[in-house]
Amino acid sequence: MTTPDLDSLRLLVLVDELGSIGQAAASLGIAQPSASKRLSTVERRLGLVLVDRTRRGSALTPDGRVIAGWAHRVLSELDGLLDGAEALRTQHEAHLRVAASMTLAEYLVPGWIGELKRGDPGLYLGLEVTNSDQAAEMAREGKVDLGFVESPGSLPGLSSRRVATDRLVLVVPASHPWARKRRPLTAAELAITPLVVREPGSGTRETVDAALRKAGVGPAKPLLELGSASAVRNAVIAGAGPAVISELAITRDVADRRLVPVAVDGVDFGRELRAVWPAGRRLAGPAAELLSIAVRNANTR
Repeated sequence: MTTPDLDSLRLLVLVDELGSIGQAAASLGIAQPSASKRLSTVERRLGLVLVDRTRRGSALTPDGRVIAGWAHRVLSELDGLLDGAEALRTQHEAHLRVAASMTLAEYLVPGWIGELKRGDPGLYLGLEVTNSDQAAEMAREGKVDLGFVESPGSLPGLSSRRVATDRLVLVVPASHPWARKRRPLTAAELAITPLVVREPGSGTRETVDAALRKAGVGPAKPLLELGSASAVRNAVIAGAGPAVISELAITRDVADRRLVPVAVDGVDFGRELRAVWPAGRRLAGPAAELLSIAVRNANTR
């Protein structure tokens, strides 16, 4: 005994429902002789007589009606399987998991997500806001489809693409003596000054330390460690101390003189902001669309 094909099972079910081979064949869009041949093949495979063929027409035998009932259940389960698979596929296509470092999540990623959502209102998107190290690790482990980081160093196990450029700025409140300084601060002066800084693992913290090391004066001296650009900004405004922070976070404060930029001689605080995803994986669907939006916006900044 061998397994009947699904088309023949559908034919058998229709013969049971419609009462004749001719009507079943017409419903499937096949010729009646072809339908009769298919049913004969099913009978041979199962070793049962399923159709009682007489001069007055054809009808299912008692065995045929039992087999037709079972076939109906098989086809219903198959339809359920296919519907479920389609639902899962649609769900995967309609979901996007993103991780972004604090500065990117606060100042750039929301605009990119808004543009993506306008083109696909039904998209469900989850955004994890964390520091650069954690965003990179989540992308590396496949916990998110796409990550956005500020880290200046290499990113093992990840593919990356620049999505924006940023510049860090040394800022102080207007009451600070450096706010009236006529000449740029030296790298050595900055290096010996305790700063309000981000936590270890932050891309901003890594960029500051790397820039000072490159200038030959070592990493920053922490005065206070905080977990977001907004917290650092607020601490500086409150007079806690100077900080090196993304210019994205302070544009309005500088315009309103709540914060004053201080030039630093011999230190390059420029950096690239990057999208990351697992090495060897090709981005597709919403993840690829979001990356395209980010890159396009970077080119217009």
